[in-house]
This record gives sequence, C-alpha cells and structure tokens, in this order.
Amino acid sequence: MNGEKLRDFKEKHSWKFWMNDREAILGIVVLLLIIGTINVFSSSFVLSETYYDTPYFFLSRHGINVFVGCVCFFVGALVDYHRWRSWIVGIFAIVVIMLIAVLVVGVEVNGAKRWLQLGITVQPAEFAKMLAIFIEAAYISSRVSIGGKCQMVHAQLGVLLLLFVLIEREPDGATAALVLGVPMCMLLMSNMARQMKLTLIGMIVLAGGVICILQPYRLNRVLTMLNPWQDATDSGYQIVQSLQAIGSGGFWGMGLGQGISKYHYLPEAHTDFAFAILCQENGFLGAFAVILLFGAFTYYGARIAAAAKDAYGQILAAGIVCLIVGQAVANMLMVGGWFPVVGVPLPFISYGGSSLAVSLGAVGILFNIGHKSAPPKTLVTSAPPKNVDVFGRPRLKRIK
Repeated sequence: MNGEKLRDFKEKHSWKFWMNDREAILGIVVLLLIIGTINVFSSSFVLSETYYDTPYFFLSRHGINVFVGCVCFFVGALVDYHRWRSWIVGIFAIVVIMLIAVLVVGVEVNGAKRWLQLGITVQPAEFAKMLAIFIEAAYISSRVSIGGKCQMVHAQLGVLLLLFVLIEREPDGATAALVLGVPMCMLLMSNMARQMKLTLIGMIVLAGGVICILQPYRLNRVLTMLNPWQDATDSGYQIVQSLQAIGSGGFWGMGLGQGISKYHYLPEAHTDFAFAILCQENGFLGAFAVILLFGAFTYYGARIAAAAKDAYGQILAAGIVCLIVGQAVANMLMVGGWFPVVGVPLPFISYGGSSLAVSLGAVGILFNIGHKSAPPKTLVTSAPPKNVDVFGRPRLKRIK
C-alpha cells in the first residue's frame, strides 16, 4: 500500500518536459529548427555577402522555407493520416509528372537536373520520399489486415522502381537510394519471413556493389572515403576540409560565427556540410546536443509508432522515423568521413526548401498518428462526490 502511495505521489509531483509523445516530438523539432536557423546564417553569411551583397540573403530565404514547412506541418497534423492512403494515386501522378519535367526542362546545377523553376525552386525528388512511404505502408498494412505475410517481390515494388529510375536519371543517387531503401527498411520491420529478410539484405548489398561497378564515379567516392588524404586537393578535398572543420572545433568550439571553413574553404557549407560548420563553431558539445536530439526523436517516434491503433499507422510512423533519422545518420557519417559524399541533407539543420517542407510535413503526419492513438480524455465534474468535501476528505456525520 505504501508503495502505491509513493508511486502516486511521484506521478503527481514529478516535473516533465512534456505531457505526451506528441509534445516531445514537437519540442525536439522546434529545438532543431532553432539550431538549424542559427547555423544556416552562421555558415552562409560569407557566401551571401560575396555573391548577393547582403549577409542575410540565405537567412531570409530560409525564413520563408521555415514558414512553408510550418504550413506543411499543420496540414499533416490536421489531416487524418488515413486519408493520405486514398490520395496515393493522385500524389503519384503529380510526382511522376514533376520528375519527368525535371529531366526535360529542369534547372541544371553542377551537371545534375534536380530542380524545377515554378516561381519558386522545387525539388520533386524530395516529395517522392514520402510517396514511397505511403505506398509501402499501404501494401504492408493490407497484407497484415488479411493475416498474410509480406513478400519481398510485390506489385508496389514496380512503382518504387519507376521512381528510383526517374530520380537516378537526374542523377541523384542518394535520394533514389532513400526512395527505395526506406520502404525496404519498412519491409524488414514487417511480418515478412526471416529467411526472406536475410535474402533482402543480401540483395541490397549486392545491388550497391553492382551500381558501384557500373558507375565508376560512385566507386571512386567509396575509395576516396577510405583515404581522402591521398588526393586532398581534388577528389578528397571536401572530406578533408570537413574533417579539418570538425577537428578545429575541439570540445567547446570556436564560437558562433567564428568558424573559418565557411570562408570558401568548405564547399556546400550551409547545405550538405552544415553539420561540419556546426561542429567547428559549437564543438563537441554542440554536436552531441544535435545527436542527442535525433536520438530522442527516434525514441519518441518509435513510441508513437508502437501505440498506433492500426497497422497502417504503425508502419507509416515507422517509415517517417526511418526517413528522418536515416538521413540524419547518413549525413553525419558523410561529414565525418565514414560514408561516401552524397547529397543527403541533415533534416532541420541544412539549408533547403523542399527538404524542409517534406520533413516538417512528415513530422505533422507523425503528430496526427500520435493524436489519433491518444486515449480519450476523461470528463471531470466540478462537484465533488457527496461523501467527501472539496478537499477530498471524507465528510463527518453530525451526531444528533
């Protein structure tokens, strides 16, 4: 009895950062956005002043991106997540048309066509990431609902391969890998047979090796990753500069705005390699804080997925967590020289409108899944029971 009273006392008087998993996810994302906004300005003001005669060019555009991303978040949070399942065909048609348009009339930068100019610059491949998650979640939940096992080869795989090929043609191998890789991770978390899961893992590794052989420049990136100092002025230049930026930050960092790598030493300092500038200016403590936030995002996102009331909500939430955390892990490994240089941004930290809009929209959907899974609130009446007073103490009977 004393143990129960102690537990009740701790629950009533314990202080919490947030009341539920949804608030935790929201708080984590807001913190990451604040860190990202500060880092975008700190890593881009030199480039902005050089080419646009104002240090605030990228910061102002990032502010617009954050506003658009917040709109996407509220749309995802307010729309019932089951409705996205009924809109898959329409979303697929729009995304495929945009991907084809990119190959025909897209804006070419550094030899790659990845963007459409529609008044604003849009990267359609980013939207294909969420589309792939919708498609795979619909397949897995449909199999689970009828009590069937998920299969490695299914009709939806052909649709995902079409998206993969269109994005690979840009070329954008990193995004193409995410469009196919995240659904494969969702399959590994499904009820698919263990032997089939092992086969799928083997085929993924084999496919990666074949792609490197057929496209030598990808193999060169892998070899450069293994020893970037061998060609530190050419193919290994970006990794070497990134490692120097991280190392020069030390434990405490150089201080906000004081990093030197952004002075035209480190390419893509405000986009793909934003984490390197963050490490240089905020040191180990800043890097650890960001890693801790993504770890917390994984934990609370997994809790939302586990608490979802249907298979579609569970696998959709798991796919969203895999997408955001997977990109974060890949980016940090790339910046640290443990992964080949690929165009994977760090969610909420790197500069990029389409990526931020998709990431915040995905978090909104995750928020909606958590909201639909929350237990109903109990109605508390204002009047106390007749046998107790307003303080909850038993009423004393008057002796006549």
